[in-house]
Amino acid sequence: MKEKISAKDAMKELTLMLMYLSRITEEKDFKNAKDFYAWKTYDFETVDALADDGLVYQGKKSWKRVFLEEKGMEKAKSLLEKYGIADWH
Repeated sequence: MKEKISAKDAMKELTLMLMYLSRITEEKDFKNAKDFYAWKTYDFETVDALADDGLVYQGKKSWKRVFLEEKGMEKAKSLLEKYGIADWH
């Protein structure tokens, strides 16, 4: 049986994965883009925790988007693998 994680940690993991999967870029070539963001429509406490962990950058609290840091992108990819979720191709 898999070890359970806390609800708080699950919220962080699931939110990061959703941010990653719904990411947007302003670059024309999505496949090779380096700068991604997601809309900041998630639980504020969870987004703050992800920012504190260096996984996202939210800038000013009034911004409506949050930028995915390289560390956050890599963590999201590893979480997708952990949960058996396919990435976009």
